[in-house]
Amino acid sequence: MKIKILVAIIALGGLSSFSEYESIPTKYGGKDQAQPSEGEAIMKKLDCATCHKIDKKVIGPSFLDISKKYPMNDKNINYLADKIIKGGSGVWGAIPMAAHTALKKDDAKKIAKYILSLNK
Repeated sequence: MKIKILVAIIALGGLSSFSEYESIPTKYGGKDQAQPSEGEAIMKKLDCATCHKIDKKVIGPSFLDISKKYPMNDKNINYLADKIIKGGSGVWGAIPMAAHTALKKDDAKKIAKYILSLNK
């Protein structure tokens, strides 16, 4: 069963990877950002856009839904950074999120901060 889910994720990921990555200007730290934040720039180099989009659910939740569920604070930044690195399932459904074990904790925190900054 897990193999079937994994194959489905890979197949859907391959199909959705042809779509363009959307960037939304964000406010974090009180100033408008004309260029991507560090977290957004890191995400563009990873496979995040395969399963997540800014404003709509694909395989995983949208980044806006994540930002609405978790307020911006150190506890949630650390939680999401760990989730990005370790992967897992159960919070948003049965389909597991792939682990990103090669990602540094500081980079995962930058991604988490960017995602949480989308809640305006």
